[in-house]
Amino acid sequence: MAVILFAMLLIVIDQLSKYLVVLNLKGQPPKVIIDNFLNFYYLENRGAAFGILQNKSLLFTIITIVVIIVLLSVLFKDYHKNTKALNLAIGLILGGSIGNFIDRMRLGYVVDFISTNIFGYEFAVFNLADSFIVVGTIIFIIMVLLFDNPGKKRNVSK
Repeated sequence: MAVILFAMLLIVIDQLSKYLVVLNLKGQPPKVIIDNFLNFYYLENRGAAFGILQNKSLLFTIITIVVIIVLLSVLFKDYHKNTKALNLAIGLILGGSIGNFIDRMRLGYVVDFISTNIFGYEFAVFNLADSFIVVGTIIFIIMVLLFDNPGKKRNVSK
């Protein structure tokens, strides 16, 4: 199934990026990529987004497992009726969730490394898995808002 393969590819990309960050940035000063906009540095995040809920790994484990089960059930329930956009969203969220889940299980924290400054606001440090989850969630929300049931509407995007 293409969505599962896509999610697995995203997991590999995420884990490889984090491996390279640990290898090249752990214990090093931040690497300026674009001055006053984008920096890479090593950060151990034991919380959720924006560093909230520090050291609540059991809670994150439960939430991640529930999210994965729900997404897989949505995916497999009507796979052939799902739009490509819905399957893309599911693949992105699955890949990102599992990528961060691997970190939490293996290390006890998530490796974050992307730091951005947008219009003078320093955004929370994040990683590729976080990006996959955010983009997938945005697509998913758009699908829900624009279509009552995206898998049962006219197959315009197929």
